[in-house]
Amino acid sequence: MSRIARAASLVMVLFVISRVLGLLREMVVARQFGTSADMDAYVAAFSLPDFLFYVVAGGALGSAFIPVFAGYLTRGDMPGAWRLASAIINWIVLLLSILAGLLSIAAPWLVGWLFGDLSIEQQILTTELMRWMLISTVIFGVSGVVMGILNAQQHFFLPAAAPIIYNLSIIMGAWFLGPIIGVRGLAVGVVVGAAGHLLIQLPGLRWGKERMTYQATFAVRSRSLYEVGRLMAPRVLGLAAVQLNFIVTRVLAAGLAVGSITALYYGWIIMLLPQGIIAQSVATALFPTLAALAAQEDYAEMRRIFATTLRNLLFLTLPAAVGLIVLAQPLIRLLLERGEFDAESTALTAWALSFFALGLVGHAVVEIAVRAFYALKNTKTPVGIGVLAMAINIALSILLMRLFMAWGFPAHSGLALANSTAVTLEMIVLLVLLRTEMGGLSETSLWPSLAKMLVATVGMAVVLLVVRPFLPDTPSWLGGMIGVGMGGLVYGGLAYLIGADELKPIQEKAARVLQKVRRR
Repeated sequence: MSRIARAASLVMVLFVISRVLGLLREMVVARQFGTSADMDAYVAAFSLPDFLFYVVAGGALGSAFIPVFAGYLTRGDMPGAWRLASAIINWIVLLLSILAGLLSIAAPWLVGWLFGDLSIEQQILTTELMRWMLISTVIFGVSGVVMGILNAQQHFFLPAAAPIIYNLSIIMGAWFLGPIIGVRGLAVGVVVGAAGHLLIQLPGLRWGKERMTYQATFAVRSRSLYEVGRLMAPRVLGLAAVQLNFIVTRVLAAGLAVGSITALYYGWIIMLLPQGIIAQSVATALFPTLAALAAQEDYAEMRRIFATTLRNLLFLTLPAAVGLIVLAQPLIRLLLERGEFDAESTALTAWALSFFALGLVGHAVVEIAVRAFYALKNTKTPVGIGVLAMAINIALSILLMRLFMAWGFPAHSGLALANSTAVTLEMIVLLVLLRTEMGGLSETSLWPSLAKMLVATVGMAVVLLVVRPFLPDTPSWLGGMIGVGMGGLVYGGLAYLIGADELKPIQEKAARVLQKVRRR
């Protein structure tokens, strides 16, 4: 577990840096463009390139490639490992180049079909931006494979640092090019950032005892290549379902008030801040270890590690979700309200954030639950549940959007609530099935820990609800900072008083640091 903890700590630090820069990126973009019609076009333009990347070369490939590649590493067959990696890279470049080219040609028709509720000017801009984004998709495809290779070899530093380069590039595009060429500057930043995302990882392929030897091969007769394809196929369906959710949400939001697409985007991004720092960093470090334990058939250790990770994840995400709900407006004022992003933009985004935050725990737990299934080479179960969740999300999106409009609430917040409801149901079903798959989830330690977390979270929520009316509105950032600081102190204090086990490693580490300081 210490190896996972060290890897997760390193990845978490870099994730924090990346998320801080990602936050700075959104602050700069929001300041330049607010929730304008051009910004709606920019967000809409991401829909199809994101769909293409995630379905063909994103998580689908990584989840299928790492277990097979790890098998080569376990057997010490490095020539076979590099042959497989080379073939995957070559196939990704070929397939993504063809698909990106076809989508670029069909972009005007696709934008008109999907986002016909946008104005003609917005549709033209969306088409132009989409063609820029498709270039980055091909680059990200190769970068995703390189990231999988490095993670499988327990090299986490460069893959976790790559998003930092990407965020810096978009920040510069918004800051320097935005005033000159508008949102097109963001598109330039995306393409340059994608190139940086790949280039910073390439030196990692030459580190260590085993350096990658690239081969110009498609390995069409390789059994391992077919194994990757077999594992990838159901995951492609699952990720297609996830990406279709985003597309449907944006298509529905395009028919609502101007700024609705962007408000949902910013609400989603802010919800992803704790989800990325906590869940994605842990899941990234956890997956190779689970895959190795599954390959060794050490299911007892696999079950123990997953259960401990689940408890730690809940300990951090429960208070984060409640904090985002209670402090939605102060947080958005703190993070985004400046320049073109005015009080109206804050109100629109706060509605979206509050309802997205209801699904934070679900999104976080799904991150590690699906990886446990993939480590067991069971891709069909999480994919099937994901497709079901997609269907629920789409149905609820249409229903809740109409209900919220009828009730006088901002309709776009109904789309956020649909997402949270669907992912929470997905989490519950996945955990129930994973319990059967793994022979238990150490429930005897989970339920007492969860009870303590809930007590501390409720206590924090009560305190924040009491003090929220008294938080200062000016300057705009002060109320958010006070609320976040107070919430963290109250939750940490209550967790300490009731003896939350998840706090003990932090206490022990703090005690060791204090001892070292005293010795000096």
